[in-house]
Amino acid sequence: MTTSRRLHLFEGIGVELEYMLVDRQSLAVAPMADRLLAAQAGHLKDEVEAGPLRWSNELVLHVIELKTNGPAAGLTELAPIFQEGVAAVNRRLETFNARLMPTAMHPWMDPARDSRLWPHDNSLIYQTYHRIFDCRGHGWANLQSCHLNLPFCGDAEFGSLHAAIRLLLPILPALSASSPFMDGRFSGLLDTRLQVYRDNQKRIPMITGRVIPEAVFSRRTYREQILWPLYRAIATDDPQGVLQEEWLNSRGAIARFERGTIEIRTLDVQETPVADLAIAAAVVATLKALTKQRWQSPAKMRDWPVEPLAEILSATIRDAEQAVIGNRAYLSMFGLDRDRATAKELWRHLVTTLGREQWGELKSFLPELTTILDRGPLARRILDALGKHPGLDNIAAIYRALCDCLGKGRMFLAE
Repeated sequence: MTTSRRLHLFEGIGVELEYMLVDRQSLAVAPMADRLLAAQAGHLKDEVEAGPLRWSNELVLHVIELKTNGPAAGLTELAPIFQEGVAAVNRRLETFNARLMPTAMHPWMDPARDSRLWPHDNSLIYQTYHRIFDCRGHGWANLQSCHLNLPFCGDAEFGSLHAAIRLLLPILPALSASSPFMDGRFSGLLDTRLQVYRDNQKRIPMITGRVIPEAVFSRRTYREQILWPLYRAIATDDPQGVLQEEWLNSRGAIARFERGTIEIRTLDVQETPVADLAIAAAVVATLKALTKQRWQSPAKMRDWPVEPLAEILSATIRDAEQAVIGNRAYLSMFGLDRDRATAKELWRHLVTTLGREQWGELKSFLPELTTILDRGPLARRILDALGKHPGLDNIAAIYRALCDCLGKGRMFLAE
C-alpha cells in the first residue's frame, strides 16, 4: 500500500486476497499464473494493473493475488470491486480451462509433486527461500490468505496500532479459519494454514517466532529486537543479503516502515470477497476501539508478553470459534467481564457493541458477520457439510461448490 503522503491511523486500508488456480473439472492445481498475467497485460509481467485492483504473482505458479491499487478509503466500496476482479480473472482463465479456488488450502494437493516456483522476475528471492527452506511443502505452496495493511504515521501511532493488533491476533481464526482439510483428510484443526505457516521456517525459528509479535512499540526497538536479529540469524545462509528486508519477518503482523503500514497476515481467505471484507470490518472496528482506549489504558494493552497470547492463538487455530478462553484479564481487554468465554462469544460481544456504537463499517457487513457468528467460520461450515471422514469425491463436490460461491459472490452454507 503506497501513497504520496504518510496516512494516519485508519485513513486508508490495503487489502490483498490470494487464490489458487485450478483445473475447471478436476480441481487439480494449475501452474499458470504467468500465462494469466501475460494474457491480461499483453506481455509477461509479475504485476498487472486492472482498474482499481492489481493482479500479481506469488511464490508459486498456481497462486494469484488480487490487491487494492493503492490505499482504499473504506471497505464497503471494495466488495463489488473485488467481486468484479474475481469475475475478470475467471473470464481469462476460461481460455486455459481453469478457474479460481477459494479457501486457505487446497484440500488434497501434494506440494512436493505439484509445486512450481515462479521462474521470472524476482525469481532470485524465491530461489533463495527454496534453497534455504525447501518450498515444496504445505507451509509454502498451499496457503492462501487475506492480508490487511493498516497505516500509521510516526512512533506514537505505530506503538498504539501494534499494541492493539497484538491483542487481537489470537482470536482472528475464530472468524476467518477456512482450512480444515489437508492431504485429502480432516487435519484435526480448523485453521491448518496457520499451523503449517508457523512451522514453515523452523530451520530458523526466529523468523516466524510465536506468530504473535514481541511487545515492541517504536521503530528503533522493533529494528533492534526483531529485524536485526532476523538478518543476523539468516546471514550465513543468505550471504548476499537477498532476503534481508522487512518482509523476511514472518510474524502474524509485520511492520512495513518503508511504507508506513502494519500488515496483518493471519486471516485465511474466504469463499467470497464480501466475507473477507466483513471480517476486515470487524477487525478494523475493534482496532479503532482499542487504539481509542475504549476498554483499557495503553499501558495495560502494552503489558502483554507473547506467551499467553500465543496460547490463545493455538486454541483458535485448533477450535476456531469454539475455542474456550479462560483468561479473565484477556477478556477484560475487550470489555467482557467474565472468567471464561468462547471466542465466538467474545466476537459476538465485539460486533454487537461496536456496531451499536458505530465504530467503523460494521453495519454494512452485518449479514455476512451474522452468518459467521451463527453458523461458524468457513472451516466449520465445510466440516459440517463433509464430516470428519469424507471421501475425495465428496471433498471435490464441496470445493466445486466453493468455487461457484467465489464466482457468484455468495457465502457457503452447509445444507
